[in-house]
Amino acid sequence: SSKAQSLPLQRKKPAKLVWTQAWRRLHKKGLSEANLKKRRTRTNKVQRAVVGLSLDDIKKKAAQKPEFRSAQRDAALKDVKTRKKVTKSKGNSGSGVRASKVPKNVKRR
Repeated sequence: SSKAQSLPLQRKKPAKLVWTQAWRRLHKKGLSEANLKKRRTRTNKVQRAVVGLSLDDIKKKAAQKPEFRSAQRDAALKDVKTRKKVTKSKGNSGSGVRASKVPKNVKRR
């Protein structure tokens, strides 16, 4: 029709004209019922074992009360600190002698 021919000459966008296919596609008009929305399967989170711990151990730790775990952590920190103190007091006696450093980037023939 002359209307359809003259509109591009007037630089009208087809998506803005309500009676065009472009507008109907843009505004999702006249879609069939079967093709309304694609169904997607949701991804499921899976717990896996870590190198040092089995899955049962991880679940046991998660089930423990936070107070119990914090008490364990404090005890472990105390233990480490006492061990460091002991090694520091032992290490101070012979700290004057050190092995000479050897450069690593020396080329050998």
